[in-house]
Amino acid sequence: MAERKTGDGRTVVSGPAKMTPSEAFVETMVANGVTDIFGIMGSAFMDAMDIFAPAGIRLVPVVHEQGAAHMADGYARVSGRHGVVIGQNGPGISNCVTAIAAAFWAHSPVVMITPEAGTMGTGLGGFQEANQLPMFQEFTKYQAHVNNPKRMAEYTARAFDRAHAELGPTQLNIPRDFFYGEIETEIPEPQRLDRGPGGDKSLAQAAELLAGAEFPVIISGGGVVMSDGVEECKALAERLGAPVVNSYQHNDSFPASHPQWCGPLGYQGSKAAMKLISQADVVIALGTRLGPFGTLPQHGMDYWPKNAKIIQIDADHKMLGLVKKITVGICGDAKAAASALTERLADRTLASDATRDERAGRIKAEKDAWEEELTEWTHEKDPYSLDMIAEQDQEEGNWLHPRQVLRELEKAMPARVMVSTDIGNINSVAHSYLRFEEPRSFFAPMSFGNCGYALPTIIGAKAAAMDRPAIAYAGDGAWGMSMGEIMTAVRHDIPVTAVVFHNRQWGAEKKNQVDFYDRRFVAGELESESFAGIAQAMGADGIVVDKLEDVGPALQKAVDAQMNEGRTTVIEVMCTRELGDPFRRDALSKPVRFLEKYQDYV
Repeated sequence: MAERKTGDGRTVVSGPAKMTPSEAFVETMVANGVTDIFGIMGSAFMDAMDIFAPAGIRLVPVVHEQGAAHMADGYARVSGRHGVVIGQNGPGISNCVTAIAAAFWAHSPVVMITPEAGTMGTGLGGFQEANQLPMFQEFTKYQAHVNNPKRMAEYTARAFDRAHAELGPTQLNIPRDFFYGEIETEIPEPQRLDRGPGGDKSLAQAAELLAGAEFPVIISGGGVVMSDGVEECKALAERLGAPVVNSYQHNDSFPASHPQWCGPLGYQGSKAAMKLISQADVVIALGTRLGPFGTLPQHGMDYWPKNAKIIQIDADHKMLGLVKKITVGICGDAKAAASALTERLADRTLASDATRDERAGRIKAEKDAWEEELTEWTHEKDPYSLDMIAEQDQEEGNWLHPRQVLRELEKAMPARVMVSTDIGNINSVAHSYLRFEEPRSFFAPMSFGNCGYALPTIIGAKAAAMDRPAIAYAGDGAWGMSMGEIMTAVRHDIPVTAVVFHNRQWGAEKKNQVDFYDRRFVAGELESESFAGIAQAMGADGIVVDKLEDVGPALQKAVDAQMNEGRTTVIEVMCTRELGDPFRRDALSKPVRFLEKYQDYV
C-alpha cells in the first residue's frame, strides 16, 4: 500500500485503498495535520477514537464540552491550524453551541465533529437523538453531513478545507453507524488558498487617496493577525508616518513598543487612539469589519471621523461597507493588500511626507497624556463606586481597586505572554492595560460575549504553544461557569495561570441596575468560597492577593511555576465593588411604569 509523508513527518495512505470509514476519517485528519482534539469520549465515535493514538492524535478529555470547543478555538487562534472538537451525539454536541458561536465571531478555523444518532433510529425519538445541523447553522461557515460511509474522507476533507478557506468553524456531522463497514476510498490532499491583495482598480483608488492624505490613520484588525501581516502593516504605517490603532479586542494586531502604536478603539479603549483617529482625513481599516463595539462612542467621545475617506480591506466581501460607509472597498488578504499599497506608495511623494515629524510629535503627546491619565486613574469616580469604596473601607480585610491591579499586572507581564479575557466589567477595563509585542497573543470572546470563555480558551492556546506563558483573566461570575476546567489543565499537564477578580458581583449587569434602576439589585450579588482554595482542591496552586504590592510578585511566581514546574495557579484578587463604564449607554431605556403597584420602580 502506497503512503505519503505529511508535513509533520507522519504518514497517510496514498491512492485508492480498502479501509473502514473510521480509518478514512482518522487518515483525513492526519493529512490535515491534526495532533490534538478536545472533547469527551463517547460511544458514538469510539471505533474511530480507538485508533487516534497510533495515528498520532491526542484526545484531551475535558470537564464540559463547551470548554472543549473553547479550547479548540484558543488552539486555532494561536497556531493558525485547525482546532478540533468532538463529543457524544445529542447532549455532548448541544453543549458546544455557545463556544462555536464565539469561535465564529473570532474567525477561528475550528472543526466541530458531531457524531449523531444512527440512521436506523433517526426520527424515532431514541436515546440522545437530536437534529444536530440546525443547532450550528448560524455559527458555521460550512456544514458537511456524511450521507454515505463511502464519502467519509471526502466530507471530512471538505470540512477542514472550508474552515481555513472561509476562516470560521465548520461542522462535520456523521451518523454513528457510518463509522463501520468496508469502503474503497482515497484520502484527499488538503487544499489551501493562495490569497491575493485585491483588485488592481480598488488598490489604485486606495493608493491615490493615501497619496493625498494629510492625516492618515490605520486600524489594524484581526485580519492582520490571521494573515500573519503585522510586519506588512508596520511597513505601510512607517511609509505613511500614520498612527496605528487596534480594532476592538485585537490588542495584539500591532506591537505596543512601536512609536506609532496608539492602542485599541472601542469599549474601554485608548483615549489616545480615539483622539488621533478623530483627526483623520483618510482611514485604512486593514483586516477589520469595523464592528459596532469598536466604533461606538467611549470616554464621552464620539470619535469616529465624520468626513474621513474610509478604505476598508477585508477578505470577506460581505463585510465591506457593512457597518460604516466606505469610500473604497478592497476584497483581499490584509497582509497582501498592505504590501501592495506600500509598494504603490514607495516612490511617490505623499501629502503627509511634509508633516511626518509634526504628526509623530502629536502621536507621542497623545500617548503620553493617556498613559499619565491611566496611571493617575487609580479608582472609578462615579457616585456608586465612591460609595462602594467608602463602604468597603469599613469592612474587614483589604480590598484593591481594579484599575490599580490591572496596572500592576501589566507591569509584571512576562515576554511572549498570551492573555485571554472573559466577558465582564473588570475584564473590559483590562483592555486599556493589555499590550502585546507579537500577534496571536490576545483572546477575547468578541461579539458573542459569552461568560466562561477565558480559562478553557487559554488552555487550548497553551496546548498549541507550550513554550509561551498563558494567563486568563476572569471575574468571579464568569469564573464560576468554567473553573472546573482547572481539572483539565492539571490532569493533562497543560499548565496555565488564571487571575480571578473577586468582587462578589455580576459587575457588567449590575452597572445597568445602578444607571437605570436606582440601585435595585436583583440577582447581581455573588458570595463565594475562596477560589484559590477551590483551585487547590482541584490540584492546582492557589494564591490570595489583598495587597497591591503583592500583585506583580504573585503573577511572576505563578508564571514561573507554570513555565518551570508545569504548575497551574489561580490568583484570587480581592477587589472593591466599584464599577467601570457600562458596555453601551444606549443599551437600555429609563423604566416607565403604568400599574399602580409598580409606581415606585422607576
